[in-house]
Amino acid sequence: MKYKITLLPGDGIGPEVVAAGAQLLGAVGDRFGHEFETNEALIGGIAIDETGNPLPEATLEVCRSGDAVLLGAVGGPKWSDPLAPVRPEQGLLGLRKGLELFANIRPVKLFPALADTSPLRSDVVRGVDLVIVRELIGGIYFGQPQEKHTTPDGRREALDTMRYAEDEAARLLHVAYQLARQRRSKVTSVDKANVLASSRLWREVAHEVAARYPDVVSEDVLVDSCAMYLLRRPADFDVIAAGNLFGDILSDEASMLAGSMGMLPSASLGEKLADGSAWFGLYEPVHGSAPDIAGQGIANPLATILSAAMMLRTSFGLEKEADAVESAVGRALADGYRTPDIMSAGMKQVGTAEMAAAVIERI
Repeated sequence: MKYKITLLPGDGIGPEVVAAGAQLLGAVGDRFGHEFETNEALIGGIAIDETGNPLPEATLEVCRSGDAVLLGAVGGPKWSDPLAPVRPEQGLLGLRKGLELFANIRPVKLFPALADTSPLRSDVVRGVDLVIVRELIGGIYFGQPQEKHTTPDGRREALDTMRYAEDEAARLLHVAYQLARQRRSKVTSVDKANVLASSRLWREVAHEVAARYPDVVSEDVLVDSCAMYLLRRPADFDVIAAGNLFGDILSDEASMLAGSMGMLPSASLGEKLADGSAWFGLYEPVHGSAPDIAGQGIANPLATILSAAMMLRTSFGLEKEADAVESAVGRALADGYRTPDIMSAGMKQVGTAEMAAAVIERI
């Protein structure tokens, strides 16, 4: 089979980890008889530098013409002024909106070899295998009005609007329930219904959707309680469904359960293809641009490699190939290979390229 993938290296360590992901895909193609054609485009800070736009129209066009997108990261100190009219993060938000990617899937699974690298006790994190399904193109990040202004009496004010329509909540929750059916059949819907009107609508819709999946266990949890439970009893969760803001915060918190943000992949999905077989998706590591280690060759490529595995399974339907990549990551870790972020005593510290090579050798 032949697949067309758009590579968006971006900023910071993005080019380093995307190169590792592309190398991994090439190896999978060679060993399983597939052809992965890649095209590279600009996004983020480097796109601002070269075009003045964090998301050039040409980038959107090449993404739309492909079968999936592999993204590195955007942002860095050079473009960190929050008052700047053009910022790298606008490119990422615009990409999600432009490709109509409404569901962000963030699996958090602890590889047994990394049980001692989590800041939580090993007995707390043992058995963690959860997925956070986050709504991606609605809520407070996109709600209008959104502005900063000065009142007639000279005070500065700022306004953000958290807005959700029932169909936006419902389509995200359907993804969560469909995913739960493939896992342990439990969905935790997160809201702040005791305070927010938008959350009360979210909970109402969550109950309506849950009624269509009687085989899945459902529960409502307030976001502050969920944050606590993720630290106290994380192995109890299967699929967590949340709006944009809450999902963003909880998924970053949950990243520590796996030992490092360098271990966490993600997928941002739109509607399924017309035949219902697969999703068009944007795949990216959770860790961000990490400008403090950019260019040093020590970034952990495993989140990007695992994102590529999600691409193989979710957008291309290549289950066997995805399983092979994930198994190879587990074996490389079990054999003691570590980048600095997951290093522990007695292990073999390696850089980005060496870790990627260790995984490729084990596919």
